[in-house]
Amino acid sequence: MTLAGHELDGRARGVRAACSRLGGVAVLILAAGAARGGDRPNIILCMADDLGWGSVGYNGSEVIATPHLDAMAREGVRFDRFYSAAPVCSPTRASCLTGRHPYRTGVFTANAGILRPEEQTIAEVLKAHGYATGHFGKWHLGTLSATEKDSNRGGPKHPELFNPPWQHGFDVCFSTEAKVPTCDPMKRPAAFDDEGASLKFGWPRMEDDETGLAYGTAYWNEEGERVSDDLDGDDSRLIMDRALTFIESAASEERPFLAVIWFHAPHLPCVATKEYAAMYAQLGFEMQQYAGCITALDAQVGRLRTVLKELSIADETMLWFCSDNGPERGTPGETGGFRERKRSLHEGGVRVPGLLVWPGKGYRAVVDTPVVTSDYLPTILEALEIELEEGSGDLDGVSILPLFEGRAIERPAPIGFVSGNQIAWSGDRFKYYRKDGEEALFDLTQDAHEERDLSAAHPDLVEEMRARHATWMRELQASFEGEHYGTTSFERLGQSWPALPR
Repeated sequence: MTLAGHELDGRARGVRAACSRLGGVAVLILAAGAARGGDRPNIILCMADDLGWGSVGYNGSEVIATPHLDAMAREGVRFDRFYSAAPVCSPTRASCLTGRHPYRTGVFTANAGILRPEEQTIAEVLKAHGYATGHFGKWHLGTLSATEKDSNRGGPKHPELFNPPWQHGFDVCFSTEAKVPTCDPMKRPAAFDDEGASLKFGWPRMEDDETGLAYGTAYWNEEGERVSDDLDGDDSRLIMDRALTFIESAASEERPFLAVIWFHAPHLPCVATKEYAAMYAQLGFEMQQYAGCITALDAQVGRLRTVLKELSIADETMLWFCSDNGPERGTPGETGGFRERKRSLHEGGVRVPGLLVWPGKGYRAVVDTPVVTSDYLPTILEALEIELEEGSGDLDGVSILPLFEGRAIERPAPIGFVSGNQIAWSGDRFKYYRKDGEEALFDLTQDAHEERDLSAAHPDLVEEMRARHATWMRELQASFEGEHYGTTSFERLGQSWPALPR
């Protein structure tokens, strides 16, 4: 059987209702929408940082409380095979904004490259159609200052990396270059020794009168200024404070908006407020901080949904939620049994929580068709009936809007991955994986935990998937090297196409 045959047999399984389950299998077909949302829906893209597939209640966590995400899963669309485009954060973020695989854009890994100015972002597209646009939280697609040292790369030593969100279509910003502590984000303890606990992992929240040291990071606004006020407390709350101010302003002007809300939790260092740490007092230090900051994030998602209802705009708002990759190694993060973790192209590194609520449409479903963060942009554009201009460049994502309406999607190829020394080619059923020259084939419909390598049993399929992935990689390289918009950016950065995995 050809690859196409193997993949087509999975499409019929794509949409299942969340209304009823027997023995773990959903049995009802998706119901039609109860009411239409606005012609120009608001768009909110929420993303956690390093949140594993199994670290949320609705995916089976028996420890970490996520009641508001669980409610989204019940009331909206739950994606059981939602993938980050990469197993680390910066590339995934690039895919969210462009609809393209990050290797096309030159964002190969974290703390390397920038989201190139020539790329067309969802913020730029929607802004041109009258949307207010805001970015809140972690950026990690370039530096936010070329004049003073900041975070991982920012400052005068690398002015070529200056690439803030306000240069990519965002009107309002409350953004950091990279990671910050998940509570009191601008500071760290001067000294810390708690039974060998590490500052790298995190620390108990400092007392109000405790002297701390600067963590070395900053929040920046759209004017390129450091934000200096109201920076104490849970970081997810600080991000949501600014996002809600932006949303309330847009609503008061009856203007549609795009809000990109990229939380830092539960990326290390994990610090929970005393309130949230106390919820896990019976557990060890690390779980108190780790689970505490996730539950704090979850509370802000609930707060967001409450405000949308109070503003009477919930029905016309598409609210998405996902994670940028799987859980960090050495943390209590859960993969739900999937193989490996962050930095791996096995399922545990890239299969992440994925949710959508759009009350005005009445969409309720469990979707087991594979979808990926690159699908955000084409899906949103189809919902808004916006077409990109000619010459905008190849998209790797597709619109998944039909899935919510009980229809299949026609993805022209499996979802392609590449990261460092790994590649993967993941279809509805089969997944081809290669690392350091070692190949494997998995049937994800029968073996989601990737325990049985079927490559010896299906050599023709392995050969076909290997060849198609190689063709796709050549397309990525052509895009990166200027096929669509020239070579200015990668020459500015001194970038070159990375050596491909063997």
